[in-house]
Amino acid sequence: MSRRRQLLLLSLLWPLATAAQTNSASPEGCSHCHVEALTQKDTYMAQALEPVEKSKVLREHPTLAVTVGKYSYHIERRGNESEYTVTDGENTVSFPIRWAMGASSALGQTYILEKDGQMYESRVSWFREVNGLDQTMGYEGSPPADINDAAGRLLHQDEQLRCFGCHATNAVQGRHLSLEKMIPGVQCEHCHQSTEEHLAALRLSQPAPKELSSLVKLSAEQASEFCGQCHRTWAEIAAQPNPGIANIRFQPYRLTGSKCYDPEDARISCVACHNPHHDFKPQTVNFDPRCLSCHAGGKPGAKACPVAKDKCVSCHMPKIELPGAHYKFTDHRIRIVKPNEPYPG
Repeated sequence: MSRRRQLLLLSLLWPLATAAQTNSASPEGCSHCHVEALTQKDTYMAQALEPVEKSKVLREHPTLAVTVGKYSYHIERRGNESEYTVTDGENTVSFPIRWAMGASSALGQTYILEKDGQMYESRVSWFREVNGLDQTMGYEGSPPADINDAAGRLLHQDEQLRCFGCHATNAVQGRHLSLEKMIPGVQCEHCHQSTEEHLAALRLSQPAPKELSSLVKLSAEQASEFCGQCHRTWAEIAAQPNPGIANIRFQPYRLTGSKCYDPEDARISCVACHNPHHDFKPQTVNFDPRCLSCHAGGKPGAKACPVAKDKCVSCHMPKIELPGAHYKFTDHRIRIVKPNEPYPG
């Protein structure tokens, strides 16, 4: 598919996501009719942003500390607040933590600090694998210029809009961040257009004005563009110079490079394997029916695997350690993996 067409698809789908964020419906309201809302509220996505007072990681770890280079970091819990301090032995700065980006039950959390009305991204993050702090991904090879830079990176407006726009609901109004209207985490109306109008009509016993948007009706390409608004689209990553192994985090980009990727076939779309209403279950056998829907005779040209008929992803979607992430990401570039082959960027 041409890049022009991909950008056109993105321009059509972007209003769908941003319009959805202008609603104020709650998962509780949706759950009266949609059982999916009962489970979605407990997913990683629904808890993708945690206020400091509710962060389970910070509540269960009253003190956290790590030393990176000449800088020592310390996070201390005081009641419902957490203070983030960094020192080089001579100079010390402290910031209050306002938000935790990433669910406490997920692989890690990065902290949003505040000082003098400005937001900063913490230079150290909490990682589940080490049950403690380490350098935030992306800072490798860029030593701090001074004590303030060691604490964290100033987030400019575009970065704030993107971070909160993806990790929360109703956070973005046009080109402005509206924290007073924000609902932490990815809630129903983040992805489903017209949620508020839909619920309002039902409360008045009137026909719903329009059907809620449904991702399962999207083609593989449309789903990748929609999900890619936060997980990164093919076009966005392809435009970056030499992204290297770091692009393993961007599943829509990796999926597009798969030999079996068909932009029109919903059987290889994001939502064919991932149900956003439930937490991800990594057991390999869970994905076999998806693979076999094509490779067991369901699609012309899709050959059957000569080696096995189960646990397909264990061979064709290898897990690869991303340096600094303390985590092995599943590579969504579906392929025949050959021993000692270089990482296919």
